Amino acid sequence: MKQILFALLGIALMTQVSAQDDPSEETKEAKMPELVLVFTKTAGYRHQSIEKGVQTFRELGRKNGFIALQTESSDDFTPQNLKNYKLVVFLNTTMDVLNDAQQKAFESYIKNGGSYLGVHGASDTEYDWPWYGKLVGGYFVSHPEQQKAKIEVVDKSHPSTAHLQDVWIHFDEWYNFKDLNPDVHVLLKLDESSYKGGTNGDNHPIAWYHEYDGGRVFYTGLGHPEAAYDEPEFRQHLLGAIEWCLKRK
Repeated sequence: MKQILFALLGIALMTQVSAQDDPSEETKEAKMPELVLVFTKTAGYRHQSIEKGVQTFRELGRKNGFIALQTESSDDFTPQNLKNYKLVVFLNTTMDVLNDAQQKAFESYIKNGGSYLGVHGASDTEYDWPWYGKLVGGYFVSHPEQQKAKIEVVDKSHPSTAHLQDVWIHFDEWYNFKDLNPDVHVLLKLDESSYKGGTNGDNHPIAWYHEYDGGRVFYTGLGHPEAAYDEPEFRQHLLGAIEWCLKRK
């Protein structure tokens, strides 16, 4: 990971140098790319869509001015390494993925203004770390079989939802949650009458955001099937979340 990071920073620096030598307006605006760490370690169930998800983050990055680097290693969670990243994504992580020292490093990262984006299985992660539970906003407890459901768009003012209609019909694996953080701002909510197996009732959030302990935090419960990552609505949902986490919007 360090070798890749240094290589990418070297390319960015070369771009900066050439920009200084070129008086054109376009190259004058050249700057260091924002780095996004996509963490995909699993200690429980492993989603088959992880690789497709990583590919999606990379594609979004190439088109939108950030670089997504994947890691499966929790050893990358050190204060020195994390400060290189504007955003850390937990992409379908499961169960205990960080030790005590790594947890402290990540807490410090958030407290120093870092951002977190959790996708789907990120809420099936670190059940014995209360700080993380409040960060992600809730823990996975169960799910029915994959099926279509109606998603109610509660708030369209966020860049992750501005492109959506009032109701979004989507196929996914619908998580039921426990220990929901009441301080999060809900963006998307499931209509449990539209599918079988929901247990959260009338208040069943499925995507939300908040500012927590110094950092920006976004979670979406979508992202189980590989096919979701090909859907324009879901890709834009992810991109809007990323741009908010990067403090572009």
